[in-house]
Amino acid sequence: MAPELLRSLRTLLLDQDVATLATRHKDDPAASMVPYVVLPDSGDIVIHVSRLATHTRDMLEHPAVSLLVIADRTPEVMAQARARAALAGDARVCPADAPEHAAARRAYLERFPDSEPMFGFGDFSLFLVSPRAVRWVPGFAQAGSLTRAQYLALMAGGDGAPPA
Repeated sequence: MAPELLRSLRTLLLDQDVATLATRHKDDPAASMVPYVVLPDSGDIVIHVSRLATHTRDMLEHPAVSLLVIADRTPEVMAQARARAALAGDARVCPADAPEHAAARRAYLERFPDSEPMFGFGDFSLFLVSPRAVRWVPGFAQAGSLTRAQYLALMAGGDGAPPA
């Protein structure tokens, strides 16, 4: 895939702040909306969710998840041509004593400062989603896939080519 299209994937993931989270719920697919931020050092996706939500229980039982990020709708772009990325990955709780917790919390609150009070609620936890693969559709009749190594290289500011 052309470097400019890969850079547009990085821009989409860093600029958007809401994703559709797909989980496995009692052997059925389930989708919900989650605010997110990408950790710059690891490429992990940070979400802050309540244990009261079914998607949180789903992630604890079945860590394999998918996140769908879609570009904003504009009048000049038909719905089928909207840029979108589907990230398949594994979700894990990021407890307060984890080494990455402080960076994850800081990044999340920088993007969502109104969420600060929820960090005091006992039922909310940070989760990290580590992407294994990315399906990138930059527009109509265009698509490509990235491995974890390509995703990490891209999010580190490269062109999506794994380091030599």
